[in-house]
Amino acid sequence: MSEIKIQSIHIYPIKSMKGIDLSSSQVERRGLKYDRRWMLVDEGGKFISQREYHQLALLKTSISEETMTIKNLTSSQTSLSFSLNEPNSEPIEVSIWDDKCLAKPLDQEVNEWFSRFMGKSVRLVYMHDTSERKADPRYATSTDDIVSFADGYPILIISQASLDQLSEKAGEHIPAERFRANLIIDGVVAHAEDDLKNIEINGVELAGVKPCARCVMITIDQNTGEKGKEPLQTLNTYRKEGHKILFGYNFIPTRLGNIEVGDALSEV
Repeated sequence: MSEIKIQSIHIYPIKSMKGIDLSSSQVERRGLKYDRRWMLVDEGGKFISQREYHQLALLKTSISEETMTIKNLTSSQTSLSFSLNEPNSEPIEVSIWDDKCLAKPLDQEVNEWFSRFMGKSVRLVYMHDTSERKADPRYATSTDDIVSFADGYPILIISQASLDQLSEKAGEHIPAERFRANLIIDGVVAHAEDDLKNIEINGVELAGVKPCARCVMITIDQNTGEKGKEPLQTLNTYRKEGHKILFGYNFIPTRLGNIEVGDALSEV
């Protein structure tokens, strides 16, 4: 087998919005730095995602020094910028799937911008450092494992070979961004990521804990916000186990540090 390397690194600072490609990233307990630390919630504090609101795919995020900027790619709506620092607000309870945790709302100007885009009242919240959302104890490596606003686990890895095989089977190019992985790796055969249980990257250690079950969100075109049938239709023919369609593997950090594109990955 050839050397396994990190081909690309990706973060998604605001859940369900466009991601950012990085050349390097700090690995924290919750996952990659800034990854899914912000999230939109409705008036009841429930999370909002592309599953119901496909238009979130059209919001591009970028980070520069201490500022995040959001741009609506399909509208003349003025871009929005705000500080990456923790908001000076009282925490509220928010819910994501079956989990509840505390998060701090951003200021009214930010919330009004997103509410105009959504056509409904929403708030952007930040997972502050003292807020803890526990990882699912059925798969966690310890009771101290925590996660950001990601669906379930801190880091998602997919191999380029898995993506290539899917595109070949589907008869069309399926872009990696459909799957919102943090790391794309190269140098392995398709779905070898499923068998990487404990890995080391430049001193960082990750424990593979669970395959990633996919939903209709991967059928949303990230350039148009339109929903189709692929790649779920093709994955259903060869990646279905029980009632779930699996693609990619979830990892939990067990030793923190910094990783870069091109870093070698080894099993430990």
